[in-house]
Amino acid sequence: MIRTLVKRLAGGACAVALVSGSLVTGPAASVELENDYPTEARADYIFGCMAANGQSRESLSRCSCSLDALASLLTYDKYVQASTVLSLRQGIGQRTTAFKSTKVFDDQVAELRRAQAEAEIRCYRGGT
Repeated sequence: MIRTLVKRLAGGACAVALVSGSLVTGPAASVELENDYPTEARADYIFGCMAANGQSRESLSRCSCSLDALASLLTYDKYVQASTVLSLRQGIGQRTTAFKSTKVFDDQVAELRRAQAEAEIRCYRGGT
């Protein structure tokens, strides 16, 4: 029975791929964007998220969802840049002052905040 199902799915996927050439470019581009986050960064994000939201199976599921949503909205490079700005803004001293009120940095942080809000809506309020 499982072999029959696999054959049907494989045949259907081939037919769909032939009919809609976007399967090669559309979803592949999306998957590439979502997968540009290194494994270590993904694990770090999920551990931090779980530390803030509880060490439960539900928390793991929601934190994983949140990271996937964030990664679908923001490249890893943009995530790192905005996270770095946020970290530097928390510091004290002359070097951190430059990061506190610069339009470019404000825009980077705003983009991260929007992506985080969207991820929260998808994963925490949407009822994964």
